[in-house]
Amino acid sequence: MRTCSRTACTAPAVATMTYVYADSTAVLGPLSLSAEPGAYDLCIRHVERTSAPKGWDVIRLPLDGAAPQPSAPSDDLMALADAVRAIGMRDDDPAMRPAPQLHDPEPTSRGGHLRLVPVD
Repeated sequence: MRTCSRTACTAPAVATMTYVYADSTAVLGPLSLSAEPGAYDLCIRHVERTSAPKGWDVIRLPLDGAAPQPSAPSDDLMALADAVRAIGMRDDDPAMRPAPQLHDPEPTSRGGHLRLVPVD
């Protein structure tokens, strides 16, 4: 049984916290299967009281191993989905395809910088 990583705490660990320094994010989730360098095992008391450095995000995963509930998509994600959907619909309608340009070596029906990638 592993104990809490906090100084002078001997309570059993129930969660593991890791840091993603490049993303300024702390991830707090179920106890990892083994002790890892750079990860901190925490008891329930310290799980409830732990916070991340100022300006960092904290991702708290359920400690019981259940999948987290999905959150509502952001406005940016919905805008991207709408743009991709619009390009897909434009390619389906021959009337919406742009006319080939004379200087194009290979005329294509797609324009812009977004592309649909078929899923096999």
